[in-house]
Amino acid sequence: MKRPELSSTDNNNRPIEEVEMDVEEQETQVPKKLQAVGTTSPNKNSATNGKKKSNTIEDQIFEDAWEDEYESENEVSIESDRENETEQNMDMVMDEIEKENNQDPDTAAAEDEEKVYLPGDKLEEGEQLQVDNSAYHMLHSINVNWPCLSFDIIPDNLGTDRTKFPHTMYLFTGTQASQTDKNEVMVMKLSHLHRTINDDKEGSDIEDNDEDLDDDPLLETRTMKQMGGTNRARVYSSPESILGATWSERGKVHIWDISHAIKSLEVPGYIVPQSAQKPLFSVSTHADEGFALDWSRNSARLLSGDFNKLIYLTVPRGNSGFTTDSMPFRGHKSSIEDIQWSPEEQSVFASCSADQTVKLWDIRSPKHRCALDAHVHTDDVNVISWNRRVRYLMASGCEDGSFAVWDLRTWSTNPQTQKPSPVATFKWNAGPVTSIEWDPTDDSVLALSGADDQLTIWDLSVEQDTEQQQQQKQNDKVNVMIGPDGQPRQVPPQLLFIHQGQQNIKELHWHPQIPGSIVSTAATGFNVFKTISV
Repeated sequence: MKRPELSSTDNNNRPIEEVEMDVEEQETQVPKKLQAVGTTSPNKNSATNGKKKSNTIEDQIFEDAWEDEYESENEVSIESDRENETEQNMDMVMDEIEKENNQDPDTAAAEDEEKVYLPGDKLEEGEQLQVDNSAYHMLHSINVNWPCLSFDIIPDNLGTDRTKFPHTMYLFTGTQASQTDKNEVMVMKLSHLHRTINDDKEGSDIEDNDEDLDDDPLLETRTMKQMGGTNRARVYSSPESILGATWSERGKVHIWDISHAIKSLEVPGYIVPQSAQKPLFSVSTHADEGFALDWSRNSARLLSGDFNKLIYLTVPRGNSGFTTDSMPFRGHKSSIEDIQWSPEEQSVFASCSADQTVKLWDIRSPKHRCALDAHVHTDDVNVISWNRRVRYLMASGCEDGSFAVWDLRTWSTNPQTQKPSPVATFKWNAGPVTSIEWDPTDDSVLALSGADDQLTIWDLSVEQDTEQQQQQKQNDKVNVMIGPDGQPRQVPPQLLFIHQGQQNIKELHWHPQIPGSIVSTAATGFNVFKTISV
């Protein structure tokens, strides 16, 4: 409907000039019913589209408080559509109520049951797993040119118990290249490791500083040539030196001075001397390659075990040299898989083997015979980890996917004594256990990886009380998840977290200076993460 033209007088027969004067003098007292349509309430400081608002009658349209009421054709059409929509919504609600009333109770309960994906469950066609970033404080994937089977974390001077993001860390590793002469030993610096917990959210309740904001991590490397791939890499750090050792697939153990490479990553323009591009020393006494390798925490003493069932000790000689004892430690009946120095006794170490045993040794023994021997698994013992906070506890990982925790105080020196019983044992992985390590900041927490592409975190202090055990026996929902097949899946209460996304995980380490942070390596690269569970 066309708006009527304004005359020179208003409805009260007052001149227009008088109305204009009233508006100017009483601007802040205009009633709401007389507000200009499409503008804000009168305010001398307000503006529309960057221009000062005019109070003349030509620029504003006023509603008459006593104007006759009428409806336009558009208003009638809109109101009719709303009534139809309301009727349709009511019909839908009534249909849903009728459907719920007629639904079988068992069917309704099954639909309400939460289905959780667990490793091994079959994915339907077109389904793909996606990471839930809300489960991680930090999660970063680091790609490298060649896969690395092993690595170690280099201690730094950035402080202990670090919690503030972003993080920085240093790693020592070696490659598994497609050709022998393309392999390298690497010192890696990972920086800009930001918080990622809010990546899935448009808004966040957590107020991050500018330094915390998510960004791509930065990778810097220094490399040294090595003939052959690296089976195992370990680091020794002291105020005097930082050394790295690599077990080469060509049957030699190389010792490297990596302090110059680290300095070049910290000091711009620093050039690594040529002497640091080659090994300080190479252990040549092994007749075969191996995986077992470990530095003593108290001195630069290095143990290496091979596929030929022998363990050799290499010790410093003078200020810069090394020497390897010609007498090996004998006793295992199959290949040596892993070695760990005792966290408490400087002369004691443990080894595990494909002969299903773990042996304890003392390097002071004149004939290098083992002091304790225990048959701990029914398959190859792939890895072991000595608890550095509770020093009589040791964890072992087996080829059959199981792992166990042992109290070394119960082991006997008498070989006729009954086989020791584990403190705890679990079989969760569907493939061999490839790495296991206690959390250096929590004596009851450990992490392990398996050939089934799982990395799991466990808290052995978690136990079910009697009531929970009875409920579980009565098929209650305690620690029971429903898989995609609709069948209940028992999950141990000690299992805190399952990390996936990597293929063929080979090794993991907790960062000793960043509590709760884990680094893992696989055929698809490195993952650096910190979960909300630890």
